[in-house]
Amino acid sequence: MAKETNVKYVETNVTCACGNTFTVMSNKENLHLEVCNKCHPFFTGEQGKTVKKGQVEKFNRKYGFDTEKAD
Repeated sequence: MAKETNVKYVETNVTCACGNTFTVMSNKENLHLEVCNKCHPFFTGEQGKTVKKGQVEKFNRKYGFDTEKAD
C-alpha cells in the first residue's frame, strides 16, 4: 500500500455569501459558499409551503366534481 496517499484533515474556515462564517473539518483550508443555514429559505422559514393534492382531487377539481355533495 502507498503510504503518502492519505489526505491531510485540517480545520476549515467556511464563508457564506451572506457574510456568515464558521469552522468545520475538511481537506481544504478555506471554503466559500453561496448559501448556508442562516440565509437558505428552507431554514429561515421564507420558503412557501405548498399543499400537494392527489390525482383524484386534481381530477375532481378539473371536471367540477364536488366530493362533499356525493351521497
